[in-house]
Amino acid sequence: MRETWRWFGEFDPITLPQVRQTGAQGIVSALHAIPYGEVWPRTAIAARKAEIEAAGLTWDVVESLPVHEDIKRGIGDLDLLFAAYCESLKNLAAEGITTVCYNFMPILDWTRTDLAAPVAGGGTCLSFSATQMAAFEVHMLGRAAARADYDAKTLADAQAWFEASTAQDQTTLLETIMAGLPGAVDTYDLDGLRAVLETYSGLTHNDLRTNLKRFLQEVIPTATSLGVNLCIHPDDPPRDILGLPRIVSTQDDIAWILNAVDAPANGLTLCTGSLGAHADNDIPAIAKAFGDRVHFVHLRNVTKSADGSFAESAHLNGDVDMVAVIDELLEVESRLGRSLPFRADHGHALLDDLGRDVQPGYTLIGRLRGLAELRGIIAALS
Repeated sequence: MRETWRWFGEFDPITLPQVRQTGAQGIVSALHAIPYGEVWPRTAIAARKAEIEAAGLTWDVVESLPVHEDIKRGIGDLDLLFAAYCESLKNLAAEGITTVCYNFMPILDWTRTDLAAPVAGGGTCLSFSATQMAAFEVHMLGRAAARADYDAKTLADAQAWFEASTAQDQTTLLETIMAGLPGAVDTYDLDGLRAVLETYSGLTHNDLRTNLKRFLQEVIPTATSLGVNLCIHPDDPPRDILGLPRIVSTQDDIAWILNAVDAPANGLTLCTGSLGAHADNDIPAIAKAFGDRVHFVHLRNVTKSADGSFAESAHLNGDVDMVAVIDELLEVESRLGRSLPFRADHGHALLDDLGRDVQPGYTLIGRLRGLAELRGIIAALS
């Protein structure tokens, strides 16, 4: 397995020389400043690649080449958007970059309710509280149908949280839920979020599946001709959020997507943390079932609760059997004769991380610890 590290380019306070010291060989990056739906110019791709290679690293994976919201909604000038996406794939392939991660989550990328939850022994982690999410949806956002998405105890706890919260608590919760990746990603206040949610009004799971299938039918032939592998990222968390449908949350979802356009270029980013937050997902079984179509791997762990809450644990200490997952992936590598790029996904904020202004979850020391632990598992199993 090939060690990679996610790096946010000009938005990242962690430098490439620092990444080099972690022992990772490859970089996972994107052109975050380019607005969604626009073509990534080959000159910009080449410049980012040259910057990475000058530090003694390689640009192994694009994460992410974003899918425009109109494609997810199935509206607007879709032919123009599909053409732009395919042109970006052509420009990436021309520079030798052939693994492209993307997601199909409406509006929000990953969602958390706390970016600095205390960890036993010191440090902080990202976490998701069903109680706080319910308080946000029901009492702050005022989404009419939200009560049907939570059980009675969660709703009662949410009301208690809201009644005890200060204005600053509520502002912090909104900012946390809106926390996204840098560059072209939008953030919203409550009115803005209500307005953008309205643009998805009436969109069902089947509608979103239909729109994803059309996207795949449009771009996978181009990807195949270029030797590019697309790999969809699972929903994070793997559940409907804000009334928005999520369609990449379970093993059945993944099977549907891979069968929708049955081609090797239509693949999966196996994210053990995202999938691991769903009570019904068996991650080693998913790795075994779809190993031939896994093109990229995110290794992180979570400790989950019955109400759907979860916290990001240390890489070896959560509910996901990381040893079993890696064992399955090594078997895939041996059978197919290829090396899978993986990265230690997210990490606790530890030691000097606590004073460093990094993207949430993308710490230096916490990810270094995770990478070292994962490296040990791989070495032992190998």
